Amino acid sequence: MVSRTRLKSILTGLALYTIAGALIAYFGVNAYTGRFGLNARLELDQEIIALTSELARLKQERMIGERRVSLLRSGGIDPDMLDERARFQLNFAHPRDLVRPINSQ
Repeated sequence: MVSRTRLKSILTGLALYTIAGALIAYFGVNAYTGRFGLNARLELDQEIIALTSELARLKQERMIGERRVSLLRSGGIDPDMLDERARFQLNFAHPRDLVRPINSQ
């Protein structure tokens, strides 16, 4: 009888330590590889760097576009810009312009 209660107390303690160890391992693995873990933080940092550089590129592109549009405003139309846009939209070339056909095959 005594050995049975002793065995039961040993197995109970062993089971509690095993469950506690499994929980600690589970949360430890999730802290490293989970959705908000250390690896995810590194991936988010890389994505932030990539998106920041893309944002800078898009701001530069927008600034160039805004500068071109400002040249077409009615207050001070740049004649060269107006000529360029008219030729592009009307598919027109001046007789002295050099035009090279492009084969798109």
